[in-house]
Amino acid sequence: MSDEAKPQGLGTLAVHGGQVPDPTTNARAVPIYATTSYVFDSTEHAANLFGLAEFGNIYSRLMNPTNDVLEKRLAALDGGAGALSFASGMAAITAAIQTICHAGQNFISATSLYGGTWTLFTQTFKSMGIEVRFFDPDHPEQIEGLVDENTRCVYFESIGNPKNDVPDFRAIADIAHRNKLPVLCDNTVMTPMLLRPIEHGVDIVIYSTTKFIGGHGVHIGGAVVDSANFPWADDPERWPEFCGPSPSYHGAVFEEALRPMGNIAYIMHMRTHWLRDTGAAMSPFAAFLTLQGLETLHLRIPRHCENAQEVAEFLEAHEAVEWVNYPGLASHSHHATAERYLPNGAGAILGFGIRGGEAAGKRFIESVELASHLANIGDAKTLVIHPASTTHSQLSPEEQASAGVSPEYIRVSVGIEDAEDIIADLDQALRASGA
Repeated sequence: MSDEAKPQGLGTLAVHGGQVPDPTTNARAVPIYATTSYVFDSTEHAANLFGLAEFGNIYSRLMNPTNDVLEKRLAALDGGAGALSFASGMAAITAAIQTICHAGQNFISATSLYGGTWTLFTQTFKSMGIEVRFFDPDHPEQIEGLVDENTRCVYFESIGNPKNDVPDFRAIADIAHRNKLPVLCDNTVMTPMLLRPIEHGVDIVIYSTTKFIGGHGVHIGGAVVDSANFPWADDPERWPEFCGPSPSYHGAVFEEALRPMGNIAYIMHMRTHWLRDTGAAMSPFAAFLTLQGLETLHLRIPRHCENAQEVAEFLEAHEAVEWVNYPGLASHSHHATAERYLPNGAGAILGFGIRGGEAAGKRFIESVELASHLANIGDAKTLVIHPASTTHSQLSPEEQASAGVSPEYIRVSVGIEDAEDIIADLDQALRASGA
């Protein structure tokens, strides 16, 4: 028999990853460390912490023991080397890209994006001098024609929200790596329970923990997970952030200073520069609530998927529905790709085109009773929204079409209620939409 311990399953990691009983009190649950700062053992200890000579707690804007457990657990679930929590998913996306992309540079993104991400990329980043170049995720070969000497990374969502397209992860990763670019993937909708992007070549994984990971709509949060697989040191002139001297740390070179601890220069640079200087830190209270949700993620996600499949099949047969967008359906254009990358379920997000267009859609939204009309996904409760007039309303009609949004599109985040009750509510609302 091998002396190596058997790798723990995802369910076990969701409950135990990154934590031991509190060494001071022996508390079994993760405590909420409601503190701004931490006492140093000595002046030498303080100097070592500030100089990156050793790891430890300095100030809760940089690190907190409650957040540390969440970060270690998320890294373990994704098979990464380290993670960093943020105050929101948008803060996590911003930091993940701006750690390596600066004014005068560009990055390449898939077109099928959450509306807030599209606006960040096309408006806010543009005002900072950062250019986004879009490719159709159904045609990853387009990436080749967008790369130049100032391109810094390739970004996409593991399943487009709300387009519900499933990209060819390996094809995108292979093309990006052939061009010596890291691959960033927002895996919010799938979570590690349905997809571990690092296994398919992704270098950096991003989450809005607000959604399925937290799972109960009680907090806002985000996270970035670093695979530690991208070879920054192979091209030091291209990546001076990690391979050149850091003025913030008296000329220390992160890649060299952190090499004994692994290839973690990216995630440590993000913590000690981006998080330190912009302050988008997750509170320990939010981290605690996220951990409560994370402990049941492996139980909730299968129920979400089972319910979504039943709802999608019901909608596909409904006379008030023109079309249904769910990768778990054999009729879906990305069904084969979903079977390849998502064998354990196609997620909880589905969309459908309601007969009667936008007017019927509004009547449907105003008629649901069990489902909630709000701007979120990933709650234990079923949620509905009309993206064209809300989450994607800032986009032009052409941009909405690229993101998979049309006037008749209704997005449903299927919850974990009894499937027959969800279906009954959608059925009565659909009948009301045609009245």
